[in-house]
Amino acid sequence: MHPLNPAMAATFAPPVMEARRWLAETTLPPGLPLINVSQAAPVEPPPLGLRQAIADAALTNDAAHLYGPVLGLPELRAEVAAQWSAAYGGVIAAGQVAITQGCNQAFCAVMATLAGAGDEVILPTPWYFNHKMWLDMQGVRAVPLTTGPGLIPEADQAAALITDRTRAIVLVSPNNPGGAEYPAETLAAFRDLCRARGLALIVDETYRDFDSRTGRPHDLFADPDWDDVLIQLYSFSKAYRLTGHRVGAVVANTARLAEIEKFLDTVAICPSQLGQIAALWGMRNLARWVAGERQEILSRRAAMVAGFPALTGWRLLGCGAYFAYAEHPFAAPSPDVAREILRQQAILMLPGTMFMPEDDPAGARQMRIAFANIDAEGIATLFKRLSDLRLPLR
Repeated sequence: MHPLNPAMAATFAPPVMEARRWLAETTLPPGLPLINVSQAAPVEPPPLGLRQAIADAALTNDAAHLYGPVLGLPELRAEVAAQWSAAYGGVIAAGQVAITQGCNQAFCAVMATLAGAGDEVILPTPWYFNHKMWLDMQGVRAVPLTTGPGLIPEADQAAALITDRTRAIVLVSPNNPGGAEYPAETLAAFRDLCRARGLALIVDETYRDFDSRTGRPHDLFADPDWDDVLIQLYSFSKAYRLTGHRVGAVVANTARLAEIEKFLDTVAICPSQLGQIAALWGMRNLARWVAGERQEILSRRAAMVAGFPALTGWRLLGCGAYFAYAEHPFAAPSPDVAREILRQQAILMLPGTMFMPEDDPAGARQMRIAFANIDAEGIATLFKRLSDLRLPLR
C-alpha cells in the first residue's frame, strides 16, 4: 500500500457519508417514507429569479467561465462589506472581505494561517465535526470546551484551557450542532479574552440569517479595532440555497487576508464565478424572500420545541437555526440508537458521538436533529414515530 499521512489516517470518516452508508445497509420498515434529519442543508433549488440570473450569466457573461480574483469578485466583497456594516453597526471595508469556496473552505483557509502541527485551538462541545476533522488533518489539537446550560460556552472556563500553544477560539452561533444562539455578552467576553491573550476569535455565522433575535446578534463589529482579534466566517449556501455552488466568506484584517490568499490560490485559485454572481444577485434582490425563509425556519423551530415534552425521557438541550440537539433516554449508546431509529422508524439522524470527543460519555446519550427540511406536518410525524420507538431505557 502507498504511504498515508498519519494525521489523515487518524481523522474520522465524514459523518454524513457514514449515515448515508447506514441508509444503504438498512431495510426500512414498509409503509414508512424516510425522514432525513441528518444533514443541515437545503434540498430545494434556489428561487427562480436567482436560477435565471445564473443562467443569464452562463450564457452572456464570458468572464463567468474564467479564473477570477483569488479573494473573490470585487462587487461581491463590496456588497458584503456594505450590508454587514449596516447590519452590525460597524465599519467593514471591502478589502476586509474574502470570498471562498464555501464556509468550510473559509475555516480551513483561516486555520492554515493560524495554527500548525502541535498547536492548539479551543472548540466548544458539541463541536461541528468538519472543524474537528480539519484540525486533526493538520496535526492541530482541538481542545474541547464543555458548554453549560443551553449549550452556551463561558469565557472564564476557556481561559483555564489556554496554553502557550493555543492559537484561537472558535465559536459557531447560531450553533451547529446545538442550535444555541450565543448572547452578545458571551461573544464580547470571548473577544476580550482573546484580545488579552493574543489569540484569534473565529466566529462562524453560517446560520446568521435564521437567528430568532431581531436586530444585530452582537456588537463585535461596532468595536473600531475589531479586526485585531475577530475573524468572521459566513456561508451563502443556506440563505440562498447555493450549497452546490460553494460560496462562503471570511471577514478579517487585510494582513490576514493576504496570508489566506496564499492558501486559496494553492487549493482553488478562485471561487466559483457563477456561484459568486448568484450570491451577489441574491444579496441585492432576495432580502424579502430570505425573511420569509427565516420565518418558516422559526416556525419549524417552534414546532420542535413544542413537540419534545411529549417524548418520554427525551431532553431538549438546544434548539435554533436548523438544529435540535437532545439527550435520548435509552440504554444503548447513540450510534446504536441512531441505527435502530432508522431500522424501526425510517428516521435518519446523527448521534452525538459525531460531535463530541471520543472520551466524553455525554456524546453516547445525545442526538442531533436537523429539521430545516421537514415542515410542521413532517415534524409532527417525526415525533409520532419517535414516541413509537421501542428500545430499553436507561
